[in-house]
Amino acid sequence: MIVIYDFNLIENFSNQIECQYKKDVMMSDYTTFRIGGKCKFLFEPKTAAQIKIITQYLNVEKIPFHVIGNGSNLLVSDEGIDGTVIYMGPNFANATMLDTGLLYCRAGTPLSKVVQFAYENSLTGLEFAYGIPGSIGGAVYMNAGAYGGEMKDVILTCDHIDKDGNDGTLTNYQAKFGYRHSEYCDNGFCITGVSLSLKPGNKEKIKAAMDDYITRRKTKQPLEFPSAGSTFKRPEGNYASALIDQCGLKGLTVGGAQVSEKHAGFIINKGGATAKDVLELVEKVKSIVSEQTGYNLECEIKYLS
Repeated sequence: MIVIYDFNLIENFSNQIECQYKKDVMMSDYTTFRIGGKCKFLFEPKTAAQIKIITQYLNVEKIPFHVIGNGSNLLVSDEGIDGTVIYMGPNFANATMLDTGLLYCRAGTPLSKVVQFAYENSLTGLEFAYGIPGSIGGAVYMNAGAYGGEMKDVILTCDHIDKDGNDGTLTNYQAKFGYRHSEYCDNGFCITGVSLSLKPGNKEKIKAAMDDYITRRKTKQPLEFPSAGSTFKRPEGNYASALIDQCGLKGLTVGGAQVSEKHAGFIINKGGATAKDVLELVEKVKSIVSEQTGYNLECEIKYLS
């Protein structure tokens, strides 16, 4: 059920702290799935200090909020979001060199731009992430990975604001990185910045690796359609896409949502898909795969309502 909050008061508060915001935005504009209903109020902070104040204010007023980056792993309800959104977007994006091989990236920086920045400075270790359509904060949150690499391999520390509006930092060890998981999936903190440790490398070899990975993605993944990336986590001892393909589910469709005919691990928005379509298709795939193979697939996409 959508609760009605006094958004005039929230607007006044935002003006007081000089935080940019938008009202009545469609979340379909903020997710790579291009799906999602309305959010009544979206904060666009520029500083960690603003995030602290916003978090404390929302807690006091008992107004729920979600933190999002590039929206590349999100499915938002057709009815929209109950509460507010803190958007870690272009206002919260840049990468800087702190020392040789040491980068600091604000959470909203697109991952591909971080990879490009590393390349420009002849640093290797992050090429695997080139083409992953998320922000660095989101990549840390879910320990994004591909082609044998994972974010945990290059992260030193993660700065955050906790649920009570306090500053904090987790080391790589404290972040408890696992397969598509980190401590941030459980603690609900807002990641604000990430320190990365990379190694000096040959610029031509780095560029060749980047080109190879992006070519593989374009060749094998349905990048021509909106999606949230890989829909299911890799089950132990197998691959979700292989199991789905084995069950003959490529092309299976519910409304505007479809199991990609190009890569069975992707559910795509073929046109006009709703969140309801996607959720129904996810359950169909899980049910058929379980019945035919014995594997219980786990959805990788985060659902917001």
